[in-house]
Amino acid sequence: MEKKEAPPEKKRGKISIPGLFKKKERGEKISWITCYDFPFAQLMDEAGIEMILVGDSAAMTVHGHKGTLPITMDEMISHAKAVTRGAPHCFVVGDMPFMSYQVSVEEAIRNAGRFMKEGGCDAIKLEGGRRVTPAVRGIVDAGIPVIGHIGLTPQSSSMLGGARIQGKSAASAKALVDDAKALAEAGVFAILLELIPTPVSAAIMKAVPDVLVLGIGGGPVCDGQLVIMHDMIGLFQAFQPKFVKKYLNIAESVRAAFAQYRADVKDQSFPAPENEYDIEPGELEKLKKLLK
Repeated sequence: MEKKEAPPEKKRGKISIPGLFKKKERGEKISWITCYDFPFAQLMDEAGIEMILVGDSAAMTVHGHKGTLPITMDEMISHAKAVTRGAPHCFVVGDMPFMSYQVSVEEAIRNAGRFMKEGGCDAIKLEGGRRVTPAVRGIVDAGIPVIGHIGLTPQSSSMLGGARIQGKSAASAKALVDDAKALAEAGVFAILLELIPTPVSAAIMKAVPDVLVLGIGGGPVCDGQLVIMHDMIGLFQAFQPKFVKKYLNIAESVRAAFAQYRADVKDQSFPAPENEYDIEPGELEKLKKLLK
């Protein structure tokens, strides 16, 4: 029997907003991970991850701050440039850092534009509900796609009493639904729900059916899930939220590798002969003569 040739592989294209909505229509969940550098962006792109968030979580996971507030716009742009170079197929979202959009609508538009023009991002994300709708409208009117973020909003966590579940009461859940509606009316194409009970996430999805609803601790009902990369692979050691599934504990392996390297240097087993370079035959004698 003649063997049939396999059909040519379909060329992978760039993920787009229409493409994300087609996944929602099909009931296909969307994968979203934070990333801050070129090597990990490459790996995510190769793994077929649909979305990457260049998150202000870099303040903690990369820069070692206790919270997200200290990271600057320039630092975020630097991370975005590296990520977009490494992930040409992913839909990359720039996370607007603290005070990059709160001062004025004009400044919000300018900083969102930097993510697109300098960072090469496909959209931006900002935190807040009804209070940020003027900035959302301005950014959307400037032709920049926007993702909203409600529930636990780390930039204002001190006002929320810390990293606590949001929407546990009927009144607070209703406020979240109202926030989602206001963001949808202002023009966001997606909303991120953080630390929200699953039934409340379901109510929000019903209230804004024409918007992508993504979750980070928002439950399985959401159109997709976001995780912090350093949490899921065990690189961030300070704490682990309940909603995180740890797929690796890479910190242990890396720590062991560093310790073994140190031991090898101390006992002189590294560099080994296979790690050395040699001079061309006969050239060593010539060198010795030149050095006399």
